[in-house]
Amino acid sequence: MRESANGWERSAVVTGGGGFLGHRIVRLLCVRGERVRVVARRRYPTVEALGAKGIQIDIRDAAALKAALWGADIVYHVAAKTGHWGPKQDFWSVNVEGTRSVLEAARSCGIRRFVYTSTPSVVGYAHDVENGGPDLPYADVHESPYAASKAEAERMVLAASGTGMRTVALRPHLLIGPGDRQMMPQLVRRAVAGRLRIVGDGRNRVDLTDVDNAAWAHLDAAVALEQPGAPCAGRAYFISNGEPVVLWDWLNVVLQELGLPPVTRSLSLGLTRAAGAAAEGLWGAMRIGGEPPITRFLAAALARSHWYDLEPARRDIGYRVRVSMEAATRRTIDWLAATMVADRTGRARIASLAAPDHPHAQTRQ
Repeated sequence: MRESANGWERSAVVTGGGGFLGHRIVRLLCVRGERVRVVARRRYPTVEALGAKGIQIDIRDAAALKAALWGADIVYHVAAKTGHWGPKQDFWSVNVEGTRSVLEAARSCGIRRFVYTSTPSVVGYAHDVENGGPDLPYADVHESPYAASKAEAERMVLAASGTGMRTVALRPHLLIGPGDRQMMPQLVRRAVAGRLRIVGDGRNRVDLTDVDNAAWAHLDAAVALEQPGAPCAGRAYFISNGEPVVLWDWLNVVLQELGLPPVTRSLSLGLTRAAGAAAEGLWGAMRIGGEPPITRFLAAALARSHWYDLEPARRDIGYRVRVSMEAATRRTIDWLAATMVADRTGRARIASLAAPDHPHAQTRQ
């Protein structure tokens, strides 16, 4: 914290501040009047336009990272390599070694608060989770290198919490809303191409999270870490909109609003997992670039129920839902519609959605 003409200014560092979630955190911090530094691998003019300072470095560069963090009051570590398939080392290098580097730099700079963006996938999708609480154990076996790396990084972050630095991990679930270039656009592209199928019986309920609710949760956690005793320190919390939806019913509402036909054809979870295992084997053996169309992890995520108890987050970090599920759905539909370029027949709109993924689709959020 430094003194300015207007009193004391807070200084925050956000890693991955150019991504879907990171950008919203930066925006909220700038609106609140904090001095913000964004650490990322490349420049993001949209972030700098908010008033943040961009610092272009690799989070695994210890010396550069220490210089970037020096003098900050808090670190929001959002940066991660995302995706449901790829070489384990690629995920481990960024998500584990990168997190270790950020933790060590924060500690050496005397930073006392550290908010880490984790994921519910650390507990896995091996079975239905309904109203799951923070006592859920980590998955015994991770079928996704992303989930495995995030679980290891989360353990590291929580273990680092102590007298010198307080840490907390947040697990926002299935982010939606304006700015999404990953989950919903990819699902809609599959629907447009006729390649989206209901997995399982289609009755699984899931939590969704408006991106602004997730961003506010990070700021709530930062405040909570300052409180005497800080019960959230060294703990992980699920974050969502708190209104579970039947996944496939909800997706069909979105598709209908976009003028697209609903998904009605289905595949069993067992068959889809078998197809995922075969695809993983083929992609691995042939060294095919990109992700397989289906994996065991993705099949389970699309078929299982997974929704979580928000009471611990409400109690310990003061989290509250600012954007309702109804509003979040509307914002998501409007965003998807706005990113389509439609002619009078709708053909250009479908062509736009069927185009290749955004070039940074595998960079976090």
